Amino acid sequence: MDVRDAIATRYSCRAFLPTPVGEHIVREILDRAARAPSGGNLQPWRVHALAGERLEALKAELRPRFAKELPRGEGAEYQVYPPDLKEPYYTRRSRVGEQLYASIGIPRADKAARYRQFGRNYLFYDAPVGLFVSMDRIMGAPQWSDVGGFIQSIMLLARAYGLHTCAQEAWTSWHKTVGAFIKLPPEHILFCGIALGHADENAPINRWRAEREPTDVFAAFEGFNE
Repeated sequence: MDVRDAIATRYSCRAFLPTPVGEHIVREILDRAARAPSGGNLQPWRVHALAGERLEALKAELRPRFAKELPRGEGAEYQVYPPDLKEPYYTRRSRVGEQLYASIGIPRADKAARYRQFGRNYLFYDAPVGLFVSMDRIMGAPQWSDVGGFIQSIMLLARAYGLHTCAQEAWTSWHKTVGAFIKLPPEHILFCGIALGHADENAPINRWRAEREPTDVFAAFEGFNE
């Protein structure tokens, strides 16, 4: 698949089919994704891949806790968003949330339904593979940027295999449970989860797409002759 097509067809998939994804495919994706840029070649990313019984065991551990502990969970280990978002970021975030829930018929006032949908984050949206991405706590902003490039590489490579993904920073809210389950070293911080599998193309939520600003909103061009 051409990289332009991979980018154009990638989206945050929130409904997956149960079709299994083989370990060899996940290994190939991770092997190629590790070619992502890495300042000083630190390669700060670490990945735990769960499938089958292990993935179901984690879901079974979390599911009974949803009723009382959503949406906060155990408390995020880092700030997913700045505490006081200014414009235009506040409006963008609010709008995308409203559009997402509207795509599956959940009104703003129905908090219970919103929490149920939000809780599907922690079921990896029924994906057959769940990836947990972590890094050493000593790493700074440049290395977090490197990990972001690694994650983007995973998501684009998945498209070449006919697969879809959803990167989920929401998993930081269950960092204690996940850390214990995957035996994450205490010196590592859980950054995010990534759902990986075949998209359920019939799910309404997968037909919705988040908007993007035109290039001229975020880019300036100088010195070009053409």
